[in-house]
Amino acid sequence: MTNKNKISIFLFTLIISLPLFSQEKIETTGKIPIVAWHGIYCDDMTEERFREQKEAGFTINFSFCANNEQLKKALDAADKAGMQMIITTPELRSEPEKTVRQFMNHPALAGYFLKDEPLASEFAELGAWAKRIQSVDNKKFCYLNLFPTGGQAHFDALGVKNYREYISRFDKEVPLPFLSFDHYPIINDSIKAEWYENLEEFSDEARKVDKDFWAFALATTHNVPGGVYPVPTLAMLRLQMYSNLAYGAQGLQYFTYWTPLDNSFWDFRHGPIGLDGKRTEVYDLVKEMNREIQQIAGVFLGAKVLSVHHTGNQIPTKTRRLTLLPDKVKALDTHGSGAIISQLENDDQKYIVIVNREYKRAMQLTFVADESLQRVLKDGSIVPASNYTSTMTVLPGDIMIYRY
Repeated sequence: MTNKNKISIFLFTLIISLPLFSQEKIETTGKIPIVAWHGIYCDDMTEERFREQKEAGFTINFSFCANNEQLKKALDAADKAGMQMIITTPELRSEPEKTVRQFMNHPALAGYFLKDEPLASEFAELGAWAKRIQSVDNKKFCYLNLFPTGGQAHFDALGVKNYREYISRFDKEVPLPFLSFDHYPIINDSIKAEWYENLEEFSDEARKVDKDFWAFALATTHNVPGGVYPVPTLAMLRLQMYSNLAYGAQGLQYFTYWTPLDNSFWDFRHGPIGLDGKRTEVYDLVKEMNREIQQIAGVFLGAKVLSVHHTGNQIPTKTRRLTLLPDKVKALDTHGSGAIISQLENDDQKYIVIVNREYKRAMQLTFVADESLQRVLKDGSIVPASNYTSTMTVLPGDIMIYRY
């Protein structure tokens, strides 16, 4: 046999063998929206800066622009880089119809920003403003972010009796296509007790009105009354983002992308882009987090939450303890560590999502299930769950996903 024939046989054998080595991947029809809140400063909105933002895994930039002329240049640069923007200018407030007509057909436009963290007394005016925008453009979304939960003094300041009233009143008075809230759970050296209660109430209220919700992770350390939000680690980002997804979030946001210049009290520092305009170590952490999210986006994008429960020696306030094992699961034990156990349904597939609630410690997970269960790996690959030992280590804040 000649060398030429040997090479031909080798290549033929390799080609017909390729399907045997191919790995099934989770399918997705799109990307989870990921917003860079307080994104690129309008003066710095160049194609190169938007490409840098896109490389970090963001899909939408949100920043203030001083006027519509400046905004037009920013949108053009974003379009060249394949990014979109949530826009706001003084003219959007003073001349909403005219401004919307100017930008509504721009390919880089994602939506229109109204206000951050409004009081209940502002809802009526905001609702009227949103209707003026939507009367011209009902294809792009209007966007507004709500306060997190808090104590009675907080509710009194908001002008409501409780947090659920705040959400429900907002939805009735401000007709937006989805709901959004911020809550930064890790302060000083611990997790706020009310964080999961906030996720419980917000996700439940969103389901009641059949709307998606968007949620945040904190990417920039700063001071607040009562403590300091720390420089994020990958485990902190995972805990926040995977918890949001386990509760059904359909859009994710980071506060902030560019480190804010206002340091009179807050002392903002170590955002993904620093005060000097250069990348910090957090840029790479956020980039890794966003890469992980999009690789498993097919599990979460468009998913319906069937149930969310918790395990552990102690479970968060106003959450439900897991007492009944999910379908086809024979054993599930987190050995005293806290975990979220979320069950989702997406395109006739059901998923069991397990999130380690600790951002400092790994968790031992014992999971035994029917042979039909598959495991979705972090790169989106799908493998038989039975390929793995029944007890494994889940890293701090990390996720395990099973499908049946």
